[in-house]
Amino acid sequence: MTEPRTAAPEPVRPSAPVRDRLLTPGEVATLFRVDPKTVTRWAAAGRIGSIRTPGGHRRFRESEVRALLRGDVAEATASVPAQPTARTMSTPGA
Repeated sequence: MTEPRTAAPEPVRPSAPVRDRLLTPGEVATLFRVDPKTVTRWAAAGRIGSIRTPGGHRRFRESEVRALLRGDVAEATASVPAQPTARTMSTPGA
């Protein structure tokens, strides 16, 4: 007698979301065709979000960089906290 065929088991899917690839300032600079120091300045000014490695180096989320390249500023800046600027900061005694 032949045994009934059963469906193949479904592949196990990770429950955690897939992590975004992290790019170096040099990789981001290549995509934007600017100097890596410019990318670092953008991060310091809050124009692009960055993550610091334990060694203190900056890394950038690929999804955020791609959104900026597409011109989707709202999506890219959703994860970037607002940075105070010289105009919005109050000075003591002013």
